[in-house]
Amino acid sequence: MIEPHLLLQAYASGWFPMAVDVPDGEGDAIEWFSPNPRGVLPLDSFRVPARLARVIRQGRFEVALDRAFAEVVRACAERDETWINAEILDSYVNLHRLGFAHSVECRLGGELVGGLYGVSLRGAFFGESMFHRATDASKVALCALVERLRERRYHLLDVQWVTPHLAQFGAVEIPRRQYLRRLAHAMTLERSFT
Repeated sequence: MIEPHLLLQAYASGWFPMAVDVPDGEGDAIEWFSPNPRGVLPLDSFRVPARLARVIRQGRFEVALDRAFAEVVRACAERDETWINAEILDSYVNLHRLGFAHSVECRLGGELVGGLYGVSLRGAFFGESMFHRATDASKVALCALVERLRERRYHLLDVQWVTPHLAQFGAVEIPRRQYLRRLAHAMTLERSFT
């Protein structure tokens, strides 16, 4: 397990861990990343596509926070290629116990069908991964996350890399230097996710 103080120091300085395959076929190892450019989702210009806004208004999904953190992380790992191994799972479940890692969950008929998780540290939220088993479930979770971060006056939503999925919401890439300035400012803010 990665020690929580190490994880939090890494996030505060712009780094995050991922499990990567070891070339000799001996399993995987933890490596640390600080992408340049870095993906961020600006909270003030977050865009909700019209069709998704209708889905949210219909209230099809029950949205909750932190009810099934480990289950969300495990669901995020259920794909052909994943960077989430047992050490990553244990490390983030431990961060969750300590109050630094959080999940947003979407349910249909009581069944977990989508969600996301990440790390909250001062004025920044570091999105780690998301999943869906029902159409739009991860998107609804992302919208709920952004709403919460706006309400609580967070400064930074780090998404690591911009994917087409995130770009539709306004995610952008910024140079590492600019990212580190935003991160430094976020670390001066007292914010609480819960």
